[in-house]
Amino acid sequence: MEPAIGEQVRLNVPLPYLKTADPMPMLRPPDLVSPDELGEIVELRAKGIAAVRFRHGTFLIPLDRLVVDTSDSDGV
Repeated sequence: MEPAIGEQVRLNVPLPYLKTADPMPMLRPPDLVSPDELGEIVELRAKGIAAVRFRHGTFLIPLDRLVVDTSDSDGV
């Protein structure tokens, strides 16, 4: 199942680097996003890439490196 825009996601594996989603992308160190941090998909791009907004910025991440968060924040 493809993730959709607006879904909350986490990294399922650490990345060697992060690439910003800016008009002029830059490579950033991978420790800007912790494995347990939630991000929001803000854009889906070609070739299975998503722009995901995390606390320290918006990064381009392959969809196969993301897992949709299934925790229910409205639960009891």
